[in-house]
Amino acid sequence: MRYLMAIMLAFCCLMLQASAGGYVLHIFGNANMDGTIDEKDIDYLKEIIKGTTNTTMLSDANFDGKIDEKDIDQVERIIDDSQENLTILDGNGKPVTIRQPVERAIVEHLDNSEMMMILKRIDNVVGVDLAMSKSEKEFPELVKKTSVPGFSPVKDPDYELALSLRPDLLLTFSNNTAEKEEKMPNVPVVFAGLYYPDLINPETSSFTDAVHKLGYILKSRADAEEYINWHIGKINEIKSYTENMSEAENPRVLIASLPKEGDKSLFTYAKIDTLSQMVTLAGGKSIAEDLPAYLKSTYRIEVDPEWAIENDPDYMIFITIVLTPPIGYDSDNITGISQALDAFKSRPEYANLTAVRNNHVYIINGNLRNDASKGLIGAAYLTKIFHPEEVKMNPEDLHQEYLHRFLGLDYDLDQHGVFIYPPIINGQGKLEGIPDRYYEMAAKNSTAGA
Repeated sequence: MRYLMAIMLAFCCLMLQASAGGYVLHIFGNANMDGTIDEKDIDYLKEIIKGTTNTTMLSDANFDGKIDEKDIDQVERIIDDSQENLTILDGNGKPVTIRQPVERAIVEHLDNSEMMMILKRIDNVVGVDLAMSKSEKEFPELVKKTSVPGFSPVKDPDYELALSLRPDLLLTFSNNTAEKEEKMPNVPVVFAGLYYPDLINPETSSFTDAVHKLGYILKSRADAEEYINWHIGKINEIKSYTENMSEAENPRVLIASLPKEGDKSLFTYAKIDTLSQMVTLAGGKSIAEDLPAYLKSTYRIEVDPEWAIENDPDYMIFITIVLTPPIGYDSDNITGISQALDAFKSRPEYANLTAVRNNHVYIINGNLRNDASKGLIGAAYLTKIFHPEEVKMNPEDLHQEYLHRFLGLDYDLDQHGVFIYPPIINGQGKLEGIPDRYYEMAAKNSTAGA
């Protein structure tokens, strides 16, 4: 226990080091504490064994509590991908050892599931949670897997069914892993850290580290590296448009959960959340930045509507998953999202807000926050909303590339899916990056309501 506590304390220091400098791969065997495991780690271990350099937190490659020749053997196996087990620091900074190879995995939630697609390991998935089992268009192969109820979010999970699938690994969505570890004692429970992106400094984010680690765990390093390079490259492309804009060019934005009818409060988001990072990357300024809770570890921040009215944002962006008819990959119908938008804009307390008067109120689908693109695609759409003339990136092209190149989906965004509404910005007509059918559906809605 003392060894574990020391490691978790050191992990916190490591994350500070990574955020201040270069990226550190959190896998035991990374003796020299850089971004990969290679021959340099063998050289470093030899120096430790000789006593000419200090032991590092990740130098105990085989995780047996001592540094010796066996650690060199383990690093050699990791380099040539023949290791029989691998010990990582998970997204909580806790050591987890995974038997290799992983042939049977249970996977929770959108980001983990899409990552299995990105890393081309769908065949190794034996169980999924409810989030995948209901989305045939997004997960055409994963919907055929056994659905394991109650895992994400945790609500009376069917551990008996989960164990009957004989998993080598449970990729969990929640960072609260204690119950699952207790109920599934012989199954490595891995919270990789995908939930924590950093769209401003992605190179050292927990998300990027998680993709690297999963590449090692699932023996898909090349696919992991390809995705990381693409993801960071596209973030930097958006930055090239927005990071040098003046404060006057950055619209003030309320990013919040879509309130239900009768809700007496709003929920906006802290800096740590993907949604707030999307706004910043897209060249906006969250009006929540002045709230005391904005810099804290909480994600959602409950606020009074009067706060939003007093701050009078230039744009209001609402996120939702549940609408009738539904939105996302499995729907081509904008009725639900357009009615939800009309319902909000008709609330008298918001009628005089700048965003409402200028038709700068938008609803976006939760996929743009919760999937394995971790807000990149959502930020591209928001960039086009906030700065339609200045930004040349086409968000639909980016979204389509992600679906085809990384998820392997034969899915045409020109024909299917509802992710953002409305399609008209400032009455300027069609906006590049929004499918023509959005305008056609909006026109039909307008005619029907006339």
